[in-house]
Amino acid sequence: MSVSALPLASQPTAHVRLIDTAVSVPALISHIRPALVLSESDTRRLIEAADAHGVRAGGLFLASPLGIQLWNGPFDGPDGTPGNAVHLGSVDWSYDTPVKHYATVYRSFVTSAGVNAGETTASVLARVLALSGLNAGGERVTVPIPPPRDPFRSRAG
Repeated sequence: MSVSALPLASQPTAHVRLIDTAVSVPALISHIRPALVLSESDTRRLIEAADAHGVRAGGLFLASPLGIQLWNGPFDGPDGTPGNAVHLGSVDWSYDTPVKHYATVYRSFVTSAGVNAGETTASVLARVLALSGLNAGGERVTVPIPPPRDPFRSRAG
């Protein structure tokens, strides 16, 4: 697929070609209800662990402000592109929600390649959280309530 840009102020026209593997189509989706809220320290540890085990460092994970992706191998393409690596699934979150540096995990999904590899939405979520010693059950569900969004709002008067 090709996309053409509208030239601005007599600039030359640029052509953009979309990469076929740039978008993953979910085969299975699980919405996490209630959403899993990770504290600032848990979020930081999880992102650091995903980077340490990242696809560009020989690992299987790719962290971003939108969540963490699980791949079947490290990126081996030119300029840090996936190459032969296949996206298996993702854990998606809203960062800085409900407060700054917290992450609210709201969805786990698996691609068709992930289904073929035996992954489920629960296994993708478990593998991502296990990077920093977290889990989706038990004590993770009962974490303390995060601080309110606006501390002045709760004051009387």
